[in-house]
Amino acid sequence: MSSGKTARLSTLLATATVISIAGGLMAFTSETTQAGGTSGWLSLLPPVLAIVLAIYTKQVFLSLFAGIWIGWTILAGGNPLIGLRDALDACIAVFQDAGNTRVIAFSALVGALIAFTQHSGGVQGFIEWINRRNLVTTRRQAGLMAWGIGVLVFVESSITALVNGAVCRPVFDRMKISREKLAYFCDSTSAPVCILIPLNAWGAFIISLLAEQGYENSVSMLVSTMPFNFYALLALAFTFYIAWTGRDFGPMAAAEKRARELGQVLRPGAEPLIAREVANMGAKEGLPQRAVNFILPVAVMVIMMPIGLFITGDGNMMNGSGSTSVFWAVLTATSVAAVMYMWQKLFSLHEITELFFKGFGGLIPLALLMVLAFAIGDTCKELGTGPFVAGLATNFLHPMLAPALLFVIAGFIAFSTGTSWGTFAIMIPIAVPMAQSLAISEPLAIAAVLSGGIFGDHCSPISDTTIISSMASASDHIDHVNTQLPYALSVGAVSVLLYLLFGAL
Repeated sequence: MSSGKTARLSTLLATATVISIAGGLMAFTSETTQAGGTSGWLSLLPPVLAIVLAIYTKQVFLSLFAGIWIGWTILAGGNPLIGLRDALDACIAVFQDAGNTRVIAFSALVGALIAFTQHSGGVQGFIEWINRRNLVTTRRQAGLMAWGIGVLVFVESSITALVNGAVCRPVFDRMKISREKLAYFCDSTSAPVCILIPLNAWGAFIISLLAEQGYENSVSMLVSTMPFNFYALLALAFTFYIAWTGRDFGPMAAAEKRARELGQVLRPGAEPLIAREVANMGAKEGLPQRAVNFILPVAVMVIMMPIGLFITGDGNMMNGSGSTSVFWAVLTATSVAAVMYMWQKLFSLHEITELFFKGFGGLIPLALLMVLAFAIGDTCKELGTGPFVAGLATNFLHPMLAPALLFVIAGFIAFSTGTSWGTFAIMIPIAVPMAQSLAISEPLAIAAVLSGGIFGDHCSPISDTTIISSMASASDHIDHVNTQLPYALSVGAVSVLLYLLFGAL
């Protein structure tokens, strides 16, 4: 039997075993649900199963659905058939949320934008523009360019990662730098930058959560947390260190050695999280390769994000809709690109339409992955996973340990659910009154939650930002998770020590 068939069989057997266990614990599930408002320890099973299976089998889609299925089986009292029915309904119900639908549509629309900029010769023109000016001639310069783009494009984490991947992927390939390394730069600069700058969707969301806690000037409170947002600050510093020195360790060192010595930017047998026809789409033969055909659509996408926040927030970007703004941004950029290319007579309307659907279709797997990620988050919400984990720790917090434990708890919730925003929504209402009752610094406690959410999100294979970073770099998703994890854990460990130190002070 082939290794692929063995892995799939192992996945199915493991899933069946867990579902059987859930059925056997039906009575316990019912009691804990009635007594505590959650499904108790069983509420941890869906995210843990999805994560373990994803890492073990490398079958992300099947692993996510297995987690969703087991979650709804638990909610159905251990009946796997009803659980399967409800799991399918949960996936469909994702589209009932307009924000989710916009993000999923945006994820697929990006494929059209990638196809446009590549097939028009814009990406190749940009690369040649860089080459003519000798802007990137070394591996160090390539790494610093990826770091710089990640820091400068701060309007939204998804856009940051996508712009970084589109610009740097051809350069990294030419320099024989692994796709895993590019995915790391995309992932470990995007969210940390966005959470440190309040003028974006991240800031708007967190400010609204702080306002609900009674802060009259929630913007000022968010700003006061930034010096204590240790994981975000250290992640940016560490990625700069990696870019400058080129010193790697763990699986990343092996990936870099493979790329440098064998020229294999992807592991043999890797499955990039993007359709090959999109990732490898070259310029249409005979077209002039103009950098502006890449730069202008990307610039429009970046500029449209704050404009969208301004419009949807009725003149206040802090109140704007992040999902709407992102959707508008990529849709406008795609439209501008289409008009540009037809005006230059690069493509006919028929060719534009075909190219749009080719690129859009190439990212349907990503859109499906986003659906499953949202569905497992909703499943965890129904089970009460977040409140259960948070509630376990509230009775054991010492004031000195509180910031470090808030960081760890937030990190675990984000890792388990794959969402930092969901973690913020769960933990900020807990952290603020906890800080007040324990007489510890409120900015420090809030910053610990924000840092922990980013940390757990970076470590989780079911995180949307992790998925998008894999897609942006055309990297194998599990390879990205495996190579980034030691780096994230290292920065996370230092962050815990700093929260212990500041908690003692």
